[in-house]
Amino acid sequence: MNELEVYFTEDTEDVQGFRRVLATDSAHAYMQAWWPPGHTIGFEHTFIHEILELLQAIKEDRLPSPNFHDGVKCQEVLEAVDLSIAERRWVQIKEV
Repeated sequence: MNELEVYFTEDTEDVQGFRRVLATDSAHAYMQAWWPPGHTIGFEHTFIHEILELLQAIKEDRLPSPNFHDGVKCQEVLEAVDLSIAERRWVQIKEV
């Protein structure tokens, strides 16, 4: 928990790859509202952060991120994975 494995394609090719990011480091914007670095936050805090993002987007009259469009794209990937498993082949997103 509180760890992400992130792959940034914007990095130069010679250093691209997964890296471990601790979501509880004080450098992360949400952590200023919680306890000192090194203390874990729980699953329920995710929902608090989501609500904060939504309310800030409403206040600023902008689309929140992630939004419904992002959710649909994610669902397309999940459906392609399911189809790929069922048919035992690579599946293009445009097939789902």
